[in-house]
Amino acid sequence: MRKALLLTLSLSFCGLGLAQSAAPAQAAAAQPSTAASTQPDVIEKRTERIQIEDSGTRIDELRVGGETKTITVQPKGRLPVYQVEPTSGERSWKILGF
Repeated sequence: MRKALLLTLSLSFCGLGLAQSAAPAQAAAAQPSTAASTQPDVIEKRTERIQIEDSGTRIDELRVGGETKTITVQPKGRLPVYQVEPTSGERSWKILGF
């Protein structure tokens, strides 16, 4: 009976010790997330403006972080400027430019 009581008490104290040691670890894990919210992590993405011109057209491309965001095509002569959707390849024209 005495051994069972000692075993129960020792296991209880071990459990309490583990619970107390886990609490500071959780608090420490929560602390960087609050620090991150006060100081936003700003990752600078490289922005590239690429301009290609030949005798018929001028193509302006904007890339952010290596991903193409916009493509604008300016044909030479009296043809209107149009944009090409980078993901689908669809063309769109601005009819009335306000």
